[in-house]
Amino acid sequence: MDMNEVLLPGVGLRYDFTSRSGERIGVVARRSGGFDVVVYEDEDDPDEARPVFRLTGEEAEALAQILGAPRIAERFADLTREVPGLVAGQVAIGDASRFAGRLLGDSRARTLTGASIVAVVRGEMVIASPGPQERLLAGDVLVVIGTAEGLTAVERVFAG
Repeated sequence: MDMNEVLLPGVGLRYDFTSRSGERIGVVARRSGGFDVVVYEDEDDPDEARPVFRLTGEEAEALAQILGAPRIAERFADLTREVPGLVAGQVAIGDASRFAGRLLGDSRARTLTGASIVAVVRGEMVIASPGPQERLLAGDVLVVIGTAEGLTAVERVFAG
C-alpha cells in the first residue's frame, strides 16, 4: 500500500492512502498533538476532505496500539523536520546493555545527553512518555528526540 506524506507548514503532517475498497483516507498529525481522520470524497479536488473524527494524542496512541501499528517513532521523526537541529531516532536495548532489566532513571540519559526518551516500544506496545521508574527490557526500542550529538550520546549510554 502506498502512503503519501505531505508537510502542512504551521499545521503538521498529513498522511493519506487508498484503502483496498477504493476509499482515500487521510490522517492529519497536528503539531499541537491532535490528529484528524478524514475521508476524501471529491475525485476532482484531491484536497477536499470530510472530517470523520478528531483524536487527542493519547487517543491516537491508544488507537495505534489497538490496530497494532505503533508508528510513534516515525511520527516524531517526521515532526522534527519542522525544527532545525532537532532529530529523532531509535535506540535498541540489546542483551548486552547494562540497563537491560534496570530502571530508565538509572541511566541518567537526559541529564548526561540532553536528549529526551519520549517513548519505549516493546513489541507491539508503545509506552509514551516513560517515567524514570519504567523498567527497561532487552529488545525494547527507545524513541529519542534531541540534537544529533545527543542521540549519539544516548546510543553510547545504552550500548553494551
